[in-house]
Amino acid sequence: MAKPSSRRKKATSAAEINSKSLSNSANEDISVEENPSTATITLSAVEVEELTDEEQSDRLHLERRVERAVFEAGKALMELRDRRLYRSTHSTFEEYCKDRFGFQRRHPYRLIEASAVFDNLMKMCPNGTQTETESSDAEIYSSGTQTENEEMCPIGTQILPTSERQVRPITKLEPQQQWEVWQTAVEEAGGKVPSARVVGDVVQRIMERTKVPNTYQIGEVCQILVKENPELRGKGGCWGIVNHVGEFSCTVKTWDGEYTIGLQHLKSFNYLPQECGQMQQISDRISILRENENLEEAARAVLKHLGELKRPYLTAVEEKLLGVIEQEYGITD
Repeated sequence: MAKPSSRRKKATSAAEINSKSLSNSANEDISVEENPSTATITLSAVEVEELTDEEQSDRLHLERRVERAVFEAGKALMELRDRRLYRSTHSTFEEYCKDRFGFQRRHPYRLIEASAVFDNLMKMCPNGTQTETESSDAEIYSSGTQTENEEMCPIGTQILPTSERQVRPITKLEPQQQWEVWQTAVEEAGGKVPSARVVGDVVQRIMERTKVPNTYQIGEVCQILVKENPELRGKGGCWGIVNHVGEFSCTVKTWDGEYTIGLQHLKSFNYLPQECGQMQQISDRISILRENENLEEAARAVLKHLGELKRPYLTAVEEKLLGVIEQEYGITD
């Protein structure tokens, strides 16, 4: 029994020797210090492969294609609309877009507006001039052309929008303003593509800072612009008559009630005083009808149509329809 015990001891002893040898070797690699807490570990640097000029140009070109995708759709829709290429199957552009692409009424117009903003940003950024060829982005990167905006948007670092919603808050601004707002939003987003909320916040701050005076007057007729205000959903395009003027908003009377609306959501029709008076008469007639609790849906539909007019008068048919409704509910002059 003694010999097996001796063999086990020798095996154990060899293992201990090997372990100590490995431990000492590791310690020698880590540091000459005896205290592990103060050891210095030397790591080999990871080499990052640089792109060639051609590869860098190809990368920028492909990135621009991704960014442009949704905006190319806007350009195509604009051509379809302007050339009326839908006329063989549909009577209106809106019906065509809904049937062919599943777009709701406003969406194709938003894409068209967004494509114009994208083009403006490309032109305003250094080396951002586009050409009609697919190789334009590679040429843009390597051309070296500079613009007055280079300090804010250095060569090769242009951050461009990738969705329609990101530029929706700036579609109504002038090209230079669009560029300035976009660059500020990119900076606030940490050099990345900003969200629609960030862009909208920048626009709102600029409006508040500039303090554009409220030039609306009581009795003026204006159109409601929904934009990014969910509280105005369903009111887009409706006209209203200003009956209160605040510092940054107006209270307007529409076909179905009164609303306090910010200046950025209003657009004046610039009607003459006589035309404003005509719209006031239409508004009064609609208001009297709406007070009737028994008003049927068909009558409401007619009133809604009249509340979305883009002109200061009623056609002969509209006048007859309104007159019939007034007669039906016992309203006379």
